[in-house]
Amino acid sequence: MTTHKIKLFKKRSLRVRNKLKKTSYGKCRLSIHRSSKNIYAQVIDDRLGKTLASVSSLEKSLGVVGKNNIEVATKLGKEIASRALKKGIKEVVFDRGGFLYHGKIKALADAARENGLKL
Repeated sequence: MTTHKIKLFKKRSLRVRNKLKKTSYGKCRLSIHRSSKNIYAQVIDDRLGKTLASVSSLEKSLGVVGKNNIEVATKLGKEIASRALKKGIKEVVFDRGGFLYHGKIKALADAARENGLKL
């Protein structure tokens, strides 16, 4: 049963990524990953194959180590927006992976939008 769930998750994430590749027009990608204990966000330039900015709930400087809730997602959204803006990135495409756009994923995206990042 778990292998079936994993296959469906990978299928969803590839479907989302392929749609983004068709419509991104060379923009950077804000990729989100959520595990049961942590949340991770990266701004990736696919042309160069490099991560330009990243943030995670494991960073001690944010003070949210080991937490995984909507408040943490909001804090990470603010932080990834500020780090991307420092690098000169103002517009990205949102890659939710195989996750539903709901709850923590939505909170992170909304916080990034509110802090100047155009998704």
